[in-house]
Order: sequence, then C-alpha cells, then structure tokens
Amino acid sequence: MIYVITGPTNTGKDSVAIELAKCLGGEIVNADAFHVYKQLKIGTNKPRDEDFLGIKHHLFEYVDVSEDYSIARYQSDARQIIEDLIARNIPIILLGGSGLYIKAALYDYRFKDETPVDLSEYEKLNNAELHTILRKVDAASADRIHPHNRRRVLRALQIYFSQGNKKSDIPVLKDEAPIYEAQFFGVEFDRADLYLRIEKRVHRMMEEGLEDEAKSLLARYGDKQQAFSAIGYKEMIEYIHGLISKEEAISQIIANTRHYAKRQITFVRHQFPMQWIKSAADIVANIKHG
Repeated sequence: MIYVITGPTNTGKDSVAIELAKCLGGEIVNADAFHVYKQLKIGTNKPRDEDFLGIKHHLFEYVDVSEDYSIARYQSDARQIIEDLIARNIPIILLGGSGLYIKAALYDYRFKDETPVDLSEYEKLNNAELHTILRKVDAASADRIHPHNRRRVLRALQIYFSQGNKKSDIPVLKDEAPIYEAQFFGVEFDRADLYLRIEKRVHRMMEEGLEDEAKSLLARYGDKQQAFSAIGYKEMIEYIHGLISKEEAISQIIANTRHYAKRQITFVRHQFPMQWIKSAADIVANIKHG
C-alpha cells in the first residue's frame, strides 16, 4: 500500500508523514518538485536531517541545481524505488504537494517522445515576448500560464515544437485508478489560518537567511537554472538584480505562495480521492478499521 500525504503547502504534511512512517515501519518517497535539489534549502522550507527522526527518505536532495529535472525523469526514479519497496514489503509514504509528480508516479501517465529542439533563441526573449509567442501557438495554455512563469511558458513551447502537440491538448487524468494500490490523505486546514502561517513562514525564511542563500546560488550558478523558478528564489533574484525592492520581493513571495496553495487545493480535490485527517493517528485508525 502507498499512503500519499499531499495537499497545500504549510499544513504540516512532513510531520504527519514521519509519524506515519514510524508507526508503520515505512519509508518516505519525496513528491515535492523542488525538494529534489541539493542546494535549495531555506527557500523551499526543506526539512532538516534531524527533522526526519531516522526515517529513510528517497528522492530528496539528490539533483544538482545545474541540472534540468523533468517529470518524466521523476516518474522513472520514483517507480524504481516504489517497485523495490513493494518487493521488500515496506510501507510507502509518498509525501509532497507537487500534484503532477504524484500523478506521474502512481498513474498511467505516459510521456510522448520528443524531438530535441533548440530553444536558445527563445531563452533570450523577455517574459512578455515569450508569452506572446505561446499565445500564437497555444492560446489555451497562454490563458492558464502566467507570463512571469517563464519555466512553464518555455516548457509549453518545447512541447509544441518537439511533439507537434499543444500542451493544452494533452489530456489530464481525472477518474482513472492508480496503477498501485494507494490511499490519499491531506491535513485539515482553515484557509485564513493557512494564509497567516504562510506569511509568518516567509518572514521566518528571511530571518534565516534566504537573501544570502539566493545571492550565493546566483553567484555560483547564474540565474538561468530551472531550479530557480521556485517561489522564493525567483522573487529574490529579481530583487538582487535591482528589478524590485526587498519589500516587494517579500510581498510577492507571500502572494505567490498563497496562490500556489490555492492551486494545490484545487488540484488535489479534483484529481485524487482525498481523505482529510488531523494527524497520523487518523490514518492508522483508518487502516485498522479498513
């Protein structure tokens, strides 16, 4: 059985997953798109080693920020680990808020072969110019992707030019059953309280040194890395480049994190058969009575 702990950011998923792993003798497989990167720490609110309480984590901090990491690669990596843990009869806790990563790992989510394309000319364009091109070839995707989300705009263009398909035409799985036996859990939350906790978390990350972390990463790797599209880093990089003030960067991080949480809520409620719980004990009780 795979126990999926997902839902919006900042609801305490990590502690629930660790407690559940302790109760079941299980191991945790990461399903957070930015926790795969070694160097992204403060800005991703990444758990520290001592927070794991000895529970083994997979697919966590194993990709360098200089690498481009795809959902297709994650699917391959995750399924290898899932198959190994199933073979050894170890309970699996799939933990994270990246819905498409969970879809790729657990569902019949297939990736069409892509012809390599050179996007270097497009990468020189600014966000507005890129978004205008996307609107010309895939208006539906342009409506859904914000012009500032440069990574997703480039990815939609890559799909169009490499596959000959519009990203908006790729079907989204909704009612299909996962290929593995799985149960989906989210931690109950009050939306107003969640937004307040997000604001406090952003200010805490600033106190812990997010600005210095972003400056160090920018100096070492430049600003073109896919990993730096993560909320927290992209805003700080704009501030470091002098495009916005520090106060604007902080406000944008808070606003973008709230918007991301809203998208996560919508996704999991429409895509997964969610059960909402207060603690790992609720899941254990569900297992015993199931």
